[in-house]
Amino acid sequence: MNTSVSTTARLLGAGLRALFVLTVICGVLYPLAVTGIAQVLFHDKANGSGIKDESGRVVGSSLIGQTYHLPKQAPSDASTGDDPEEAAKPDLRWFQPRPSNGLGSNSVNTQYSLILSGATNRSADNGAVGGHCTKDAEEGTLCAQVIAAKEAVIADNSTTGYHVRPEDVPADAVTSSGSGLDPDISPEYAELQIHRVAEQNKLDVQQVEKLVADHTTGRTLGFMGEPRVNVLALNIALAALTRS
Repeated sequence: MNTSVSTTARLLGAGLRALFVLTVICGVLYPLAVTGIAQVLFHDKANGSGIKDESGRVVGSSLIGQTYHLPKQAPSDASTGDDPEEAAKPDLRWFQPRPSNGLGSNSVNTQYSLILSGATNRSADNGAVGGHCTKDAEEGTLCAQVIAAKEAVIADNSTTGYHVRPEDVPADAVTSSGSGLDPDISPEYAELQIHRVAEQNKLDVQQVEKLVADHTTGRTLGFMGEPRVNVLALNIALAALTRS
């Protein structure tokens, strides 16, 4: 009996010592080492890839898209049944991102349109009539959303002396990404917005064109992905330009 108790105590002691040692190594030393290496070698990425404005304040992440809307207006008469969500319109002074069709909304930081990531999961021909998207598409279908978005892009970005042609509207201007959180737009969509942004901010078109060119990133390593423009970084530069 004494031998059995002694053996059990010895095994328990060994187990507790192993638990303590592994807890210190795996739960304290390893996380501290990884965190330290990340902070030294990848400081920006380890802290969420935040982007700062001129004052040094972090205004968002380069990895997550934001909305640039005018403040929402409460319905003038609650009895009318107006939806305050419908009153939120794009602030046309700024470059606009891709549409966001995610799964939920963020009530903590309203500058971010989403807190959950996800796509619509609708097929490319959802709502198509005769194999084509037409204005007869059923409301709520992907075709109806794309047609409405395209009409809005044309109306919003057409200015005095510059009219957006339907064939010039790129796909990313009217569709969301798979995650709904894409922070980038194509150079074509950024260029389509140049005249409107210049007019709204009383800037020369050439100034805004240069701004877009300076913030256009090419393919990663020259062959991966597509050229892109980070909307948040572009709008921060635009804000600095309008104040200069």
